[in-house]
Amino acid sequence: MIRKLIGIVSALFAFVSLAAQETGGRFVFTPQSTAQAQFAGYYVALEQGFYAEEGLDVEIAHPYATTSAVDNIRAGVCQATILPLSLAMRTIDGGLPLVNILQTSMNSATVIISRWGDDPLTLRGAKVAAFRAGFGQLARSFAEMENLDYEWIQAASVKNIFIAGAVDATLARSYDEYYQLLQTRIIQPDTGIYRFEDHEYNVQQEGVYVTRAYYQTHRAQAEAFARASRRGWEWADEHPQETLDLVMRYVREFRIPTNRTLQELMLKEVIRLQHDHDSGEKEFRLRPDMVDKANEMMEQAGMISRRITCEDLLP
Repeated sequence: MIRKLIGIVSALFAFVSLAAQETGGRFVFTPQSTAQAQFAGYYVALEQGFYAEEGLDVEIAHPYATTSAVDNIRAGVCQATILPLSLAMRTIDGGLPLVNILQTSMNSATVIISRWGDDPLTLRGAKVAAFRAGFGQLARSFAEMENLDYEWIQAASVKNIFIAGAVDATLARSYDEYYQLLQTRIIQPDTGIYRFEDHEYNVQQEGVYVTRAYYQTHRAQAEAFARASRRGWEWADEHPQETLDLVMRYVREFRIPTNRTLQELMLKEVIRLQHDHDSGEKEFRLRPDMVDKANEMMEQAGMISRRITCEDLLP
């Protein structure tokens, strides 16, 4: 009888161990940049135990200033990262197959801001500040398609050179630099602002990606991370003040120069962008028509050597 009980217990432990191997284990997630409300849903999923409930031991490892999210996932430093759709497509075209496991942004956050309130479409030949890495690929294509002949000025901080008056306009993200510039009162709300989401250049941005090789060998972990992350974003939407408390704890821990007002504006805008422009619903999916639009723009600008399809991007 005792031997039989020992056998049953041993079998149970073996089953639990197998389940843990299939769905659990250490999982490193690299956001795009330093701690801020842009990543609130992932902080929530970690702190509320959503990842743990999925059997995952998740570490959120923000990238260093000298490395990018693409660098980290290419080197195997992390299992998942956040990429704009256009950057994910360029990375796949460059030879690193990726899988989109969760699409959080349903719209483009890219805006062009004129220094003097003029319509950015009238500023032909203007000097425009551009992000040095990671963002803005489609903005260059947009400028070519509109024959704007912009002179792109790359910078680590587009906000600083815009404030200094070194450029006529700047690229910005509607949840980040746009609000920072509003706080300086250099610009006014919706004066001289071109929002991609309101025009034919609306292309989804942020999604969570893993390498295809990782997905093929750790599908359960990847899908568990996606489920828990979506729960995190839904909780953040329902509990904004508690979420902001958590975000502010993270920014203080990492000594990020910001304030609660900026982080609250960022959180609201990031969640707004999660609602599909047409349906008004939070759909958490790649839209094939936006993948097609991204292909059109990137091929026009010579940014990719072949068409990247939904089959290339999805499991």
